[in-house]
Amino acid sequence: MLKTLENLFKLARDRKTNPISNSYTNKLLENKSLSKEKVLEEINELIEAVEKNTNKVHEAADVFYHLIMYLEANNIQIEDVELELEKRKRDE
Repeated sequence: MLKTLENLFKLARDRKTNPISNSYTNKLLENKSLSKEKVLEEINELIEAVEKNTNKVHEAADVFYHLIMYLEANNIQIEDVELELEKRKRDE
C-alpha cells in the first residue's frame, strides 16, 4: 500500500537531481508558488468531491501527489514527518 507513496517520494527526489525538461513534476519542484497553489486547489477539489460524493479517489490521489511535490520542493523530508507522527503516537 505505501509502496506507491514511497515511489512518488523517490520520483520527486530523482527529478530534483536529474530534472527532465517539460516535466510537470519538475515544474512543481522548481516553482514553489505553483506547488503551493496546486496543493490548495487539489485540497479544495477533494473537499468538494467528498461533499458531492463524486471523484473522491481521483481527487485524493491528486492531493497526495501535489502534497508530496510541495514537501520535496520545500525540503521537508518525509522521514522527519514520520518521526514527528511517531512522537505523537499514543500508547495503545
